[in-house]
Amino acid sequence: MEKWRWKKPAVSWRRTVAAAVAVMVWAAVAAGVVAATDKAAPRRILLDTDMDTDDLLALMYLLKQNRSEFELKAVTINANAWSDAGHAVNHLYDILYMMDRDDILVGVGGDGGISDDGIIYPNVGGYLPLIDQGITTVGECRYRQTVPIEGGGRLDVDTNGGIRRSFLPQGNRRYLPLHQPTTQQVMIETISARPTTVILIGSHTNFAIFLMTYPHLKRNVEHIYIMGGGVRSKNPTGCCPKNATSSCTPQQCGDIGNLFTSYSTNPNAEFNIFGDPFAAYQVFHSGIPITLVPLDATNTIPVNEEFFYALQQQQSTFEAEYCFKSLKMARDTWSDDQFHASYFMWDSFTSGVAISSMRNDKNFQHGNDFAELVYMNITVITSNEPYGVHDSSNPLFNVHTIPKFGLKKGGVHSGHVQTGITDNFCLIKGSRKGRCEDGYTKEMSGPEAVRVRVATEAKPNTDKNSHLNREFFKSFLEVLALSKNSGRFDIMSQFPFYREVLYKPDFVNKSRGKAVIFDMDMSPGDFISLIYLLKAPTEVLDLKGILVSCNGWANAATIDVVYDILHMMGRDDIPVGRGNSTALGTPTLGCKYVSAIPQGSGGLLDCDTLYGLARSLPRSPRRCTAENSVEHGAPRNTGHPELRQPLAFEVWQSVKKQLDPSEKITILTNGPLTNLANILLSDKNASSAIKNVYVVGGHIRDENDSKGNVFTIPSNRYAEFNIFLDPLAAIVVLESTLDITLIPLSSQRKAASFPPLLEALKHTQHTPESSFVLHLLSLMHDLQQKHKLYHHMVMSAASSVIC
Repeated sequence: MEKWRWKKPAVSWRRTVAAAVAVMVWAAVAAGVVAATDKAAPRRILLDTDMDTDDLLALMYLLKQNRSEFELKAVTINANAWSDAGHAVNHLYDILYMMDRDDILVGVGGDGGISDDGIIYPNVGGYLPLIDQGITTVGECRYRQTVPIEGGGRLDVDTNGGIRRSFLPQGNRRYLPLHQPTTQQVMIETISARPTTVILIGSHTNFAIFLMTYPHLKRNVEHIYIMGGGVRSKNPTGCCPKNATSSCTPQQCGDIGNLFTSYSTNPNAEFNIFGDPFAAYQVFHSGIPITLVPLDATNTIPVNEEFFYALQQQQSTFEAEYCFKSLKMARDTWSDDQFHASYFMWDSFTSGVAISSMRNDKNFQHGNDFAELVYMNITVITSNEPYGVHDSSNPLFNVHTIPKFGLKKGGVHSGHVQTGITDNFCLIKGSRKGRCEDGYTKEMSGPEAVRVRVATEAKPNTDKNSHLNREFFKSFLEVLALSKNSGRFDIMSQFPFYREVLYKPDFVNKSRGKAVIFDMDMSPGDFISLIYLLKAPTEVLDLKGILVSCNGWANAATIDVVYDILHMMGRDDIPVGRGNSTALGTPTLGCKYVSAIPQGSGGLLDCDTLYGLARSLPRSPRRCTAENSVEHGAPRNTGHPELRQPLAFEVWQSVKKQLDPSEKITILTNGPLTNLANILLSDKNASSAIKNVYVVGGHIRDENDSKGNVFTIPSNRYAEFNIFLDPLAAIVVLESTLDITLIPLSSQRKAASFPPLLEALKHTQHTPESSFVLHLLSLMHDLQQKHKLYHHMVMSAASSVIC
């Protein structure tokens, strides 16, 4: 087994014996004091979560526990899996505010890095798996690409299907640049204070970094409860029904793992462990007692119809209502009709197993109320045999004379590491199942084996008269229904006079100016440009629609900020279309090009929250939802299909249809050209409806040999981000017959100075929008002056060219 090694200095045997006796005497005295104190003190809990739907159920279950027994002290967010950091942290703040738990520490991200020789600097943010973590927050999505980006994946998690904004109240806590506690800060503060139990229901990156950086604090970690992995499990989903025809092809049926996007390369891994296998290895081999709740157990507790309808009938608290709405949206948007057999109580069941074990251990009772537990010898597979290969797949050994982190040459970490969901190494010719084992929690013997307590199945309900077949179902419903520790209000009861009213101007008998579509990637400059366009007189410029690129500086869920800006400006009539999350010609599960954008400060974290200011905007009734309809290709209608989020191409079609015969559209693009390229490729008559196009992007080398602005890739000296983020789309657009005006980087830089804009805004008429823009620009200028992570920021007023 590969471990960290620490050499003790030599000491005489007399000193050793004397020290040992002293320690034994001290321990005997202290044990009595600690035992007496701990008997009365609640068990302290730190939860590390990826904020997926099932994580919300687990969080609610923990928050509802009797605080004299169990005290949730901190929650840290795993930002390299099912959610994006900025959206996840504000979602968590709103839940804690509803539950009157603003005392709970919240940690997310951090901008520290790991050097090539394995030195871990403070505050590594956990945005990337350990083996790919460099000195910044920029990097590829080796494991994360298994998680869908849009429907059924990160977009739906970030918005909770649209339920988050329609239900949760909003408190004062929010993400703020350079003021948000990082994950490592929160872990250090919580665990160093007193012995703490850690519950991991996401990938293990955050906690592994903590253990590797602060090994002396292991002594304060009482126990680790993990939802993840599969040991002897057999996936019950993706199977052909008994009466199926020969045309039915089984998918992940019978696999040990549950990677539904990657079973053709890796049928052995489960999402949480696969998110960072090397990190999971460090946690499992830490020497800290572990209880693992793998797929073996969670596969035996699906969200069956009896439990679902029992929860529906028992919404007496706000938290129960939020849990049910979240589950219902997951069910309504499920890809087939097998939700009740395919969606499991993964993380919530783990929280129940943890609470029951802690309670029984404290009361000197053996066993668990909700799960059968046995001990097994297992490890986490981090690379594939043969070991000692050098095929460029493994950053721990590539180009390193001495392997990173002092690992052993030819050891268990030195084999081929899965590079993605289509890795050719993992494919077996003629088979639909792959051979890779990265992330497999494998049973074994020998020096690599770790003795772990493992849940093997959910216990049946002891009440034979109940229609609920699992003991945990009963507990979950009872706990959520408790009046104690209940939520205080939802958004409607927080603001009793709030009404969801759409504000639309009356254009009857009013002249309209040139028809414009604004294509934006939701960076801060884009929002300022949007406000500028909205302030132009409608008889000069008539903004007909907005298209958002989701493969730029903000994730797709940030579309809600666009809705809020329009609501503030009284323009709820303008349709907003969601574009693609990947570049033209690239896989829908991947991060090519967009991986060049920092995930932490000065990047996606700040843009997704509009530098912390998005929550100061009025909340629009419009929002990005997972609502859908059969009419648009969904397997079924959801509860409110009329709230479906339109796509960019649909908004284009709608605007084009409304044009007068002689009218044409002017398009301003302020991001990658993906949306416009898709329009040209999908609508052969698009060019005839477009008057001209203004493209903010590109870099033309001048006599001074000026450089581009893709600062995260030094080897690419001349590229500009908007073009770089989708080069193929740029080719489609620039080689078209459209009348294009290019606004390159040199022109942008001439209008990119903060001080003149700030000075002008200080002397302008004060309106909600001018105050907001002044606040945003002042904050960005201040950050740029004070911290190197923000030096790249510039501000362009390119939208003025079309007015």
